Amino acid sequence: MENELKIGEYNHLRIIKEVPFGLYLDGYEDEILLPLQYVPETYEIDSSIDVFIYRDSEDRIIATTLKPYATIKQFAYLEVKSVTPLGVFLEWGLAKDLFVPFSQQYQKMVVGKFYLVYIYLDAQTDRIVASARIENFLPAFIEDEENRFAAGTKIEAVPFEYTDLGIKCLVNNCKIGMLFKNEIFTNVILGQSTFVYIENLREDGRLDLRLEPVGRIRLDAQVEKVLQAIKDNKGVLYLHDKSPAEDIYDQLGMSKKDFKKAIGGLYKSKLIALHSDCVSLL
Repeated sequence: MENELKIGEYNHLRIIKEVPFGLYLDGYEDEILLPLQYVPETYEIDSSIDVFIYRDSEDRIIATTLKPYATIKQFAYLEVKSVTPLGVFLEWGLAKDLFVPFSQQYQKMVVGKFYLVYIYLDAQTDRIVASARIENFLPAFIEDEENRFAAGTKIEAVPFEYTDLGIKCLVNNCKIGMLFKNEIFTNVILGQSTFVYIENLREDGRLDLRLEPVGRIRLDAQVEKVLQAIKDNKGVLYLHDKSPAEDIYDQLGMSKKDFKKAIGGLYKSKLIALHSDCVSLL
């Protein structure tokens, strides 16, 4: 409903009156306090203001002009501020920290570490809480899934957790994907949105991901990179198909497998010559 207060979201509310400790806003059914420290420098009675609505430490509905890092129905990568016998509290940009019940943790959460969580309004308590069990909040059905997540598709993802296999990612806010560690050749920052490429949509609905384009487009990019490196080194690049993978990555930022494919393509195109210790332009 349009004229209904939305806890955990931004609301556009009318200023009713001024009091020594802040402003009272029209919350439709009740008056909502905007504490003095959050009152803007200029305002007028009966004008409207954008505020975020939440419950304070005494469980009262209250308004703020501060902007949390995320609102309900959103995912966020947040830092653990404290651990108590009741649960974990996350820093999310407001005076009152965001609560994660122990039941909503899939592993022990540690102070100072960051975790991807989903923020929601608890139906029983009407309080804003978060869950680290993010897969419980992903859609069970996605229309036209095979086309939306076809191999080669460029898509937005948030890397959020290191695993034995690689880096787990939240893809397009609706799927879990994996960047495999043997295919990561650049620095990946957890919690920072980046573009990835879909390599495969698995039967379990998860995605295999790459940081670089898949297939021919990707190969063309690697070929160009090797060719430019040879040109930049006066026509000779002291790498070859027996070079250590570490040397190839240090000089070109690519895997040995991609390097061998690239020089193979350049050789077949009669653009380079292969030598025992280097490759050179023809």
